[in-house]
Amino acid sequence: MLSTVLMTVLYAALVIHVVLIGVALWRIWRGDNIVDRLIGADLATIITLAVLVVLALITRNSIYIDVALGLAALGFIGTIALAKYFADEQMF
Repeated sequence: MLSTVLMTVLYAALVIHVVLIGVALWRIWRGDNIVDRLIGADLATIITLAVLVVLALITRNSIYIDVALGLAALGFIGTIALAKYFADEQMF
């Protein structure tokens, strides 16, 4: 009984997060300025991390957690690099 309820909640969370990734991609595509687009890209990365964690719970496979950790590191470094580039108009 509990596992059925848990799986239903996990699948619902997966659907909600995929819809939210679509909203974040829309903000990246139609952002008013570069800051809105940068925030949308960061949000899409974070929601993708959440999708990977939910997939790890659904499939009971821990490889998704490892991929999520790597993506979190790359997303953080990428966000910092893009913010610096847009602020200074130079990378280094």
